[in-house]
Amino acid sequence: MTREECLLWYDFFKKLDCNINRQKVIGKYIVDFCCSEAKLIIEVDGIQHLEEDAKKYDEKRDSFLRSKGYRIIRLSNFDVTINFEFTCKRLLKELGSAVKGFKKELIF
Repeated sequence: MTREECLLWYDFFKKLDCNINRQKVIGKYIVDFCCSEAKLIIEVDGIQHLEEDAKKYDEKRDSFLRSKGYRIIRLSNFDVTINFEFTCKRLLKELGSAVKGFKKELIF
């Protein structure tokens, strides 16, 4: 896992009262994080995802994942590092609307 993925995993996802998987295999792809209950995939992208070939690959990959019923949130490394609290609140909102009994309280 990258530094930013570790930050999300240990300082956010591990504190939640729902099941989040990391490095989950879906079809021929491996996603950074997945909440199956919410049908939500969270990808943490570095600068390499701005390159044209990577954009095309991500579009194809995202299309496949959407065809399986998943919603995809792409976060930049910058967002995770610099805007961590805002990023976590955004994820709480996305997870909270889809997971029954989900606790939205989180201490930063």
